Amino acid sequence: MKGIKKSLTEEYLYLDFSHQKEGCIFPLHTSITLFLLSYCDCKIFKVCLVLTGESTGISLLKSVSQWTRLCELTIPLATENFLKESSDQPPPIPAEILELEKKLSEPVRVHNDDKLRRQKLKQQKAAGVRPSLSKEETKSKVDRQETSEEVDSSSASLELRVAFSKLTVHEEPASANREPAHVRKAKASDLPPLDHVFVEGLYFTLADIVLLPCIHHFLVIICKKLSEKLVEFPLLAAWYQRIQEVPRVKTTASQCGIQFLNLPELQTTSNEQQPSLDEVPCVEEQNDPSFIGGPRPTMTKLMEKGIEVMFSPHPCPTWTLDWDTLPAAVSPKEGKMSSDRALRKQQQLNNLVYVVTNQAKPGDRIVDFCSGGGHVGIVLAHMLPSCQVTLIENKELSLIRAKKRSDELGLSNIWFIQANMEYFTGTFNIGVALHACGVATDMVIEQCIKTRASFVTCPCCYGFIQNTSKFNFPKSEQFKKTLSYKEHMILCRFADQTAVQLPPQRRLIGKQCMFLVDLDRARAAEERGYSIQVMSMEPESCSPKNNMIVGVPI
Repeated sequence: MKGIKKSLTEEYLYLDFSHQKEGCIFPLHTSITLFLLSYCDCKIFKVCLVLTGESTGISLLKSVSQWTRLCELTIPLATENFLKESSDQPPPIPAEILELEKKLSEPVRVHNDDKLRRQKLKQQKAAGVRPSLSKEETKSKVDRQETSEEVDSSSASLELRVAFSKLTVHEEPASANREPAHVRKAKASDLPPLDHVFVEGLYFTLADIVLLPCIHHFLVIICKKLSEKLVEFPLLAAWYQRIQEVPRVKTTASQCGIQFLNLPELQTTSNEQQPSLDEVPCVEEQNDPSFIGGPRPTMTKLMEKGIEVMFSPHPCPTWTLDWDTLPAAVSPKEGKMSSDRALRKQQQLNNLVYVVTNQAKPGDRIVDFCSGGGHVGIVLAHMLPSCQVTLIENKELSLIRAKKRSDELGLSNIWFIQANMEYFTGTFNIGVALHACGVATDMVIEQCIKTRASFVTCPCCYGFIQNTSKFNFPKSEQFKKTLSYKEHMILCRFADQTAVQLPPQRRLIGKQCMFLVDLDRARAAEERGYSIQVMSMEPESCSPKNNMIVGVPI
């Protein structure tokens, strides 16, 4: 795939073309690109198909995540091979497609996981437990942009309503009503898991667009030559039906010559007897009869090696911005949140802004990773007019809100990038992240270390931490010599036990586990030439996840 600028006003995009068969242009990555361009209504250049030989495949990049590799590289390649082999005889089902079906059966984990699961519990208590995301629900009134009708909350699952509410700029206002006592006090282990709406979870993403042409052509062959195999893919079939209700998808498919199949409703057992996220033991725990659960043995083991919970002192615990004199658009109260939550967000911002403003110099470039609606970046851009501030966020609606607030303030030193943070390759002086979820905090720290930038991060969702293609835990040599991966995951899991509704002693243990997980991160950064402090935000009541990791290159 190549792009060439032919003149100042006209650009061309050249795509490989080998042949066309049953509505599919080969190589398959050309079909995917055309579908994506059509969906985005991209008209900035003309597309030219260049006749080539058979596709030699796409180089599998090493720098992408395993999930990106699966959705954007290996599934398209596996599907193309499947389509080629099907011309002679029924081919074996690609392992990558089977893996995607398995992924769709796993509970969804999102940053506001607990809140959504409590809402789902409330819904189930009110209406009785019922199957999620049936074919009838999927074809209910969900397309607000085209029908201007609301999803009926009595018939559509919570996941479905949340997912489709994100497909319009006009989001529902947050409810100010307090949850019933039986919902608020429910244990995390008693909360129902969240089901997939789209391939990455609740939200429609680039992965859905990339996979749709692949899965469509795969299902065409299945229905024609291997119809008995269709029952093995109930979740993929449900996703395939559901995605057709997303605005512009049917129009795009028609433009690209895709005629959607009318699949039968398939039975699924993916949600039957699904173990709670908080009850699933890791494989090592299941196979180790001598294992004693809980964090205390692990914490004792660390103490015996001289590793104890000892926070760095806060440099100025009483400092605060004068929020009353700041323009309204600077305050998080301008966002869609309750007054109590807005106050806590202001308190969180006080901590980050104090540290960053004391580090920043005129001309510095500051990057707000996982910026969301821009609460951190907008305050920094307003307070540091001589610095350049860049917000990086992968959700379009969040950046739309941030851009609107920035325009109201007339800020000229702020930029917005919609992307996953790993795609950002710019240089900068300070990186910040407020409540980056799970290993996203580690990705932020890594981005900063690579460019020798200072960083201020407030981690979140410790229970999401796990080994990935980029990170192995524990991270520091000191912790590696003391803890196994299993023991470190125990700390991570209990570090999420800091919610205000938990007993005080349970919250204290959770706070101690938070520190130890972050201390491992700190030690790993120190091994790479950084001076690190792990401290608590003030007041600690500003958030259950109130740790702050401050790193400065030596």
